Amino acid sequence: MPDIKALPFAFPLKRDQVALIVIDMQRDFAEPGGFGETLGNDVSHVSVIVPDVKRLIEGFRHAGLPVIHTQECHRPDLSDLPPAKRNRGNPSLRIGDVGPMGRILIAGEPGTAILPELEPIAGELVIEKPGKGAFYATSLSDDLQERGITQLIFAGVTTEVCVQTTMREANDRGYECLIVEEATASYFPHFKQAALDMIRAQGGIVGWTAHIDDLLKGLMHA
Repeated sequence: MPDIKALPFAFPLKRDQVALIVIDMQRDFAEPGGFGETLGNDVSHVSVIVPDVKRLIEGFRHAGLPVIHTQECHRPDLSDLPPAKRNRGNPSLRIGDVGPMGRILIAGEPGTAILPELEPIAGELVIEKPGKGAFYATSLSDDLQERGITQLIFAGVTTEVCVQTTMREANDRGYECLIVEEATASYFPHFKQAALDMIRAQGGIVGWTAHIDDLLKGLMHA
């Protein structure tokens, strides 16, 4: 059981109990013309992490370890979309409206799809989540328990919203959580840094942070 170099201290990797969870690496958030860009964001801050997320996924696959993907999306009839979420802010396009990549954040639409470079393969769990956290109104908790998972390695976007929310949910459920710094991003880089600082503050109050090369090195010896 190797220890992964991490902050605030080494992470004790448990090979038979660890999974990678890749949060919301969707076309609408990472590609020009998607929902993220319509909100006024520079999507290059997100797309830049794709090669490292791919490296991480391939490392877990090579090690024979589980990879889980999430997608933030809603039912076509919007029955799982609270008005408070749809109406928040003042965007030109809202969830459920027709955008350049189909209806925004609706299950099955082109923009909701995971980026082709990071596409799930057969046997990998895909969680469709209507909230920011991946445990809310999904089967994730049961799925992890069935697989004997006690540790979650995090990648994806955005660091301060869906990734951090899911980490906090997992932490409260007793999971050991580690986020890979190069494999997560925000449209606002200072938000990412603040989230990483909060996660590992006070002795790892939410979890650990680590660099991708240190994690992949640990996986090779797991």
